[in-house]
Amino acid sequence: MNISAAPPALVFPAPAQPLVPIVGETGQYPVHRIFCVGRNYADHAKEMGHEVDREAPFYFTKPGTALVASGATIPYPPGTDNYHYEMELVVAMGAPAFRVARENALDAVFGYGAGLDMTRRDLQLDARAKGRPWDLGKAFEQSAVLAPLARKAALGEIGPQRIALSVDGAVRQQAHLSDLVWSVPEIIAHLSHYYHLGPGDLIYTGTPAGVGAVVPGAVLDGTIDGLAPVRLVVGAAEA
Repeated sequence: MNISAAPPALVFPAPAQPLVPIVGETGQYPVHRIFCVGRNYADHAKEMGHEVDREAPFYFTKPGTALVASGATIPYPPGTDNYHYEMELVVAMGAPAFRVARENALDAVFGYGAGLDMTRRDLQLDARAKGRPWDLGKAFEQSAVLAPLARKAALGEIGPQRIALSVDGAVRQQAHLSDLVWSVPEIIAHLSHYYHLGPGDLIYTGTPAGVGAVVPGAVLDGTIDGLAPVRLVVGAAEA
């Protein structure tokens, strides 16, 4: 390919680049891919009917169209009667990472954010029961809510921070980041043996126990000590 040649005409406008604000900065973080870790808190695995598997973490992905900024009102999604919240720590990569050792994994981290992995639980569970991929339950539009990112140094060592979620003012989820089954360095090191991770990649690290369904009108407020809070308002279903 001749990279000096004029770019070709597009048959339709290119999709906009998903961007995430950075706390205290004018620059924004461009998103490339979204990875999500499954069953990474023991109590959540238990409430979903599973024991924690310490053999290796497992993942699913979401498209760029899943990303939505904190504070948004989004419609109740189509195709579900069981729309769930999952409050999570999100890792934002800032440097290439391929086959990195656990002790070096944090060197590739740009920062962290508070996020929500919204889930069409009925579709996920139906797919799981049939041994099929979870895409309909997880990888849909506006299913990855994210607050402004903080640079890595602002959060400090991961562990003692409280992670919590309230729905309409009532606390539904709470734990500490030290409760993660697979730590952030372990996740990055493992995932980097299967992907060339790099700047723009987000990793949703899993949710504590207490997940549940929400209905139109619900207000979700999530917090992680040291990070900007995340908020989502569930709107009416699209006609």
